[in-house]
Amino acid sequence: MSVFAIVLIVIVAFFAGMEGILDEFQFHQPLVACTLIGLVTGHLEAGIILGGTLQMMALGWANIGAAVAPDAALASVASAILMVIALNGGADQGEAITTAIAVAVPLSVAGLFLTMIVRTLAIPVVHAQDAAAAKGNFAAIEAWQIAAICMQGIRIAIPAAALCFIPDKAVMGALNMMPAWLNEGMTIGGGMVAAVGYAMVINMMATNEVWPFFALGFCVAAISELTLIALGVIGISLALIYLGLKEAAKAGAGAAGSGDPLGDILDDYE
Repeated sequence: MSVFAIVLIVIVAFFAGMEGILDEFQFHQPLVACTLIGLVTGHLEAGIILGGTLQMMALGWANIGAAVAPDAALASVASAILMVIALNGGADQGEAITTAIAVAVPLSVAGLFLTMIVRTLAIPVVHAQDAAAAKGNFAAIEAWQIAAICMQGIRIAIPAAALCFIPDKAVMGALNMMPAWLNEGMTIGGGMVAAVGYAMVINMMATNEVWPFFALGFCVAAISELTLIALGVIGISLALIYLGLKEAAKAGAGAAGSGDPLGDILDDYE
């Protein structure tokens, strides 16, 4: 791997680590992080395939209260780097992607340990911000905030850089030493995590207003003549129709109902 590619990988990893906390531009999401690493290393197609597969696993990963979700940033970046190393070592694309998927879940769990370390180190930063706030020093508050966010980026950038400097033969040797039962078991486990994540998303959107669109989407997707662009246009059109009906219902002065026409229609049949 060239020095330029390694620098770009570290930059992507740094932003992915920060986005794991900021959650603004979604650089930590597998589809984005793996695609970017595939782009900077010349393996764009493999990066998109890996990111799309891992994204299904990460659909249900969310920080809720004190429960911290598996680290999608480290799983995405590290698995993508391992895939690139395997491809550079002469491995088949399908084999490299399968291996990367198999190690993604253990890497996400390992990322929780790194997150715990960084958040522990961030405690003095909070006290420093409190002291700066007591003095009315807003510049210091912002500086400490940026420093704390950068710590999250370094949390992913350092492991990414370390993986890049490991020789291809060493990585390939370690991957080849994995017994078949372990590799298959991790792959099956990753598939189960994807199913659970998808089920959690369905559970969150399980409302009377959304179920018709959910079922209709499966039916429309079965039409093989439609391209992804056509499916996207249909989805946007349905969303605009739904929003238009909702606004029309709200505009009706004194009209009874919840303001959601589809919900009111379905409620009438219950």
